[in-house]
Amino acid sequence: MKANVGGIDKILRIVVGLVLIALAATGNVGMWGYIGVVPLLTGLIGWCPLYPILGFSSCPMKKNS
Repeated sequence: MKANVGGIDKILRIVVGLVLIALAATGNVGMWGYIGVVPLLTGLIGWCPLYPILGFSSCPMKKNS
C-alpha cells in the first residue's frame, strides 16, 4: 500500500471527516454524517482506495537522483 494522499488533501480529509462525525453525533445531520469516518481514516492513513482505480495521487512526486 503506497501512500497516495498528501499535503492539503490529507488535511482537508481529516477536517471534513471530523466535522461530519461531530454533526452526526450532535444530531444536526442524520446518521449519514458518520460517513465522515471514511475521509478521516483515509486522511490519517494517507491512502485512498479509490485513487489507484482512478489513476490519481495527490502525493508529491519523488525525484530520482
